[in-house]
Amino acid sequence: MGDLSQERAPIYEALQNFQKMRVVPFDVPGHKRGRGNPELAQLLGEKCVNMDVNSMKPLDNLCHPVSVIRDAEILAAEAFGAAHAFLMVGGTTSAVQSMVLSAAKRGEKIILPRNVHRSVMGAMVLCGAVPVYVNPECNEELGIPLGMSVAAVERAIRENPDAKAVLVNNPTYYGICSDLRAIVNLAHSHGMLCLADEAHGTHFYFGENLPVSAMAAGADMAAVSMHKSGGSLTQSSLLLTGPGVSEGYVRQIINLTQTTSGSYLLLSSLDISRRNLALRGREAFAQVCQMAEYARREINEIGGYYAYGRELINGDSIYDFDTTKLSVNTLHVGLAGIEVYDLLRDEYDIQIEFGDLGNILAYLSIGDRKRDIERLVSALSEVKRRFQREKAGLMSQEYMEPLVDVSPQDAFYAQKESLPIEETEGRVCSEFVMCYPPGIPILAPGERITREILDYIRYAKEKGCSMTGPEDAGIERLNVLK
Repeated sequence: MGDLSQERAPIYEALQNFQKMRVVPFDVPGHKRGRGNPELAQLLGEKCVNMDVNSMKPLDNLCHPVSVIRDAEILAAEAFGAAHAFLMVGGTTSAVQSMVLSAAKRGEKIILPRNVHRSVMGAMVLCGAVPVYVNPECNEELGIPLGMSVAAVERAIRENPDAKAVLVNNPTYYGICSDLRAIVNLAHSHGMLCLADEAHGTHFYFGENLPVSAMAAGADMAAVSMHKSGGSLTQSSLLLTGPGVSEGYVRQIINLTQTTSGSYLLLSSLDISRRNLALRGREAFAQVCQMAEYARREINEIGGYYAYGRELINGDSIYDFDTTKLSVNTLHVGLAGIEVYDLLRDEYDIQIEFGDLGNILAYLSIGDRKRDIERLVSALSEVKRRFQREKAGLMSQEYMEPLVDVSPQDAFYAQKESLPIEETEGRVCSEFVMCYPPGIPILAPGERITREILDYIRYAKEKGCSMTGPEDAGIERLNVLK
């Protein structure tokens, strides 16, 4: 294994050595270092197509790593304070799903908040686990779901002592954090695992004065989206595990669904990003925090908008706040978040992360510059000047408590019929409906369709939210249980 310090990037180094060998490829991929697909080589460049190689002895194998990928995993685990780290090339979706599939089998319960990402619900469909929802509190003014209160988690554990795990979103898309340490302790004291969907919290491991990371809080598993705030290529992610979890079993679960042809572009990007964060993450994220605070002050001075931050902390359902998240409520400008999102893109060539009914999120990370922030602030000021309306009639995104009649798996695979959406009130849905982003289901398989939900879907469609999930792409019809 040799000397493994955080200065090393084993996969990247192995690829560099491999390039020098000038090997003649009689293996896949069939483009043969780009020669068979000149337009692709031109688009991505010689270097990129040369690095798009197959698993082989000098480069190790993601399904069963024994050399350079193994070394990269050891370094990642060390950098993130985990017992083990798995490099994931199916996005954080595959990390989340491997986490859920490792923790629960068919018919077993997982305690979780309802505002989870679609990947969690997808995992429930795959493994047959049964969700026990802890309904998050809501901030009425902002119309956003908050974290899980410790008392609510305790109640769910008391009522479901046979549950296998508690899953926490930390942070939420908006930057809200639950009291992770307390929830971990509760889960462990009742013999349950604690799983963290940390898709938006990569920087917690490297920043100062940021909320606690899942591994530092003692969680058993965490899905960490390196490509979001960590700087790796899209679709590359990490699954971290604590000492109480069997590495071999988790690897078997991952290998059920993850590709056997892991992309070396993605793997090397994880390796290089981990090195970058381990060596320079602290100062990089300190700058991100400063930029976000600067943006918050400037946006709040415009008036009408509310860029929220640590002042929301209440010690429980908002135990902490991720200050790198530039979440802005837009309702007092008389515009839905999705409308501001569309205006920024169409009128000002600014692409933010998402807009929902009442908020927008501008995602800040290690690649941002102060002048870009200034451009965003002045565009928001212009949007207010040009498009401001009265607040009347705007619907905020209050939380709707789901009525779960059937497990997600049973509902998804059940006998169903397709009905016009307006005729589905009172029926049990057998598919997902969500705005993407953020990808949190409005309806999940097994949930009863109410008038309130139908009104919400209609309003979100009218405002231009990008709706996904159902078999009918136009969302004019829904599949319901017969």
